[in-house]
Amino acid sequence: MSETDNTNLSETLFVKHKQAKETSELTRYMPTNQELLDEMREKGQSNWYRNLHRLQWSWQGIDPIEMEEVLARIAGSQHSRTHDKWLDTVMGYHSGNWTYEWTKLGMEHQKQGHELAGDEGANELFTASLCFSIAGYPHLKNDNLALQAQTLATKAYHDAAKKTQFVIKRIEVPYKGKKITAHLHLTSTEKPQPVVIVSAGLDTLQGDMWRLFRDYLSKKNIAMLTVDMPSVGYSSHWPLSEDSSCLHQAVLNELPSIPWVNHYRVGLIGFRFGGNALVRLSFMEPTKIKACVTMGAPIHDVLSSPDKLKKMSKMYLDLLAARLGKEVVDINSLAGQMRAWSLKAQGILASRKTRVPILAMSLEGDPVSPYSDNQLVALFSDYGKAKKISAKTISQGYEQSLDLAIKWLEDELLR
Repeated sequence: MSETDNTNLSETLFVKHKQAKETSELTRYMPTNQELLDEMREKGQSNWYRNLHRLQWSWQGIDPIEMEEVLARIAGSQHSRTHDKWLDTVMGYHSGNWTYEWTKLGMEHQKQGHELAGDEGANELFTASLCFSIAGYPHLKNDNLALQAQTLATKAYHDAAKKTQFVIKRIEVPYKGKKITAHLHLTSTEKPQPVVIVSAGLDTLQGDMWRLFRDYLSKKNIAMLTVDMPSVGYSSHWPLSEDSSCLHQAVLNELPSIPWVNHYRVGLIGFRFGGNALVRLSFMEPTKIKACVTMGAPIHDVLSSPDKLKKMSKMYLDLLAARLGKEVVDINSLAGQMRAWSLKAQGILASRKTRVPILAMSLEGDPVSPYSDNQLVALFSDYGKAKKISAKTISQGYEQSLDLAIKWLEDELLR
């Protein structure tokens, strides 16, 4: 596809949505919640509606300088905002709008990606895909601009897959009359490779995980199979239910029929809510999994404490409501309903251990994944381990935890 075609694609995609409803206003709440929402906004520490994952995004491959330039353009915009306090609520698809600015950066990388050959071109296109994905973040259901950005992200990822030296295969797994779309990343197809199933949070697309394969797993000749959580990305047809691991279980059971992977050597890595799903899977299918790693996973604490959930940002509440498919939200009933996702409340982390060795990690002071959650997971796993990554080295926290994660998987998968 030529550069002009790409520009045209982005223009056609967004032209109908010049005045699309702004993301922070998409979720409808009960009138009785208004006071609580106003209070959250006034008392909130942040000047942004979205939680800014600066460290995560730069780890995933966004240049920190480019990121700050985008955020500065959004912050400095003179256009009208839905909420003056929140810098990223610029209305309409034009300069200063969140989706517009991140899409623009994505287009720059996409242009370079088409001009460069081989892996250089591929890496630019993977970066473009990540920019488009952030343009759609947090990927709320009825966010038309986010859906268009997701289309661009998917296209850039497929273009990158054609240029990279690695092998990327789209895998489709039948499930309840539809198909789960996963992507398998391999260093070669000469012989079946050990494989790690990777899943991230409820606000992340599976294409965002590229760097984990390129910089970590590929160096050990371990394949990576990415799966979106129910209700997001390719898995958006399925609502999120208490059975958070249902799609991953279907994918796991499909592995024996995939010729490029060794289904006797399967590991799991789950970030955020993906960690909840993959710990659950480690109890559902203990004989099929060699090792599991979770990072920042909500396991019990925040899910079973309505008061803690109510202290979360509005973006987080909007996200949970969207994932549960709620038309109109009542914060109190939403907070109560989340208890069903606690693996302790489900009785999973209650009596029997799993034979899967689980390494459960989070950064110090993480409100979503306190150390007590990780200790709980470690307690019910044979050889399980809980690890707190010190906040003093938070910029190296990601690298440090990933090094530990890869070592943990390597010890179990390659021995």
